Amino acid sequence: MGDLGRAERINAAAVLVESGVATADAVRVLAERFAVSTRQARRYVDQAVSSGRVQVPETSVVFTVKLPASLAARVRQHAREAGVTISAVVAGALSEFLQRGRRQRRRR
Repeated sequence: MGDLGRAERINAAAVLVESGVATADAVRVLAERFAVSTRQARRYVDQAVSSGRVQVPETSVVFTVKLPASLAARVRQHAREAGVTISAVVAGALSEFLQRGRRQRRRR
């Protein structure tokens, strides 16, 4: 299970908690619904109580591009220094680039 499944389970716990379901009952419901241990279900409920709902990450797809070797090396180095994945660096850079392009088009 990845971040998507985790977020969905925490949000399901948040819905139960927000609707006034007792903690023990919410744990039981989550354990049955997601086929997890009561211990794991309790973690989801505790997370929902402490932080509320969480953002569900968008599904990722493979997107292959060819880059100059020097640019790829700079991306790798940046990711290593920032302690994040290459995908995170590229996704952030593309998002920022595309957002900036939208702002510039609006000004014209």
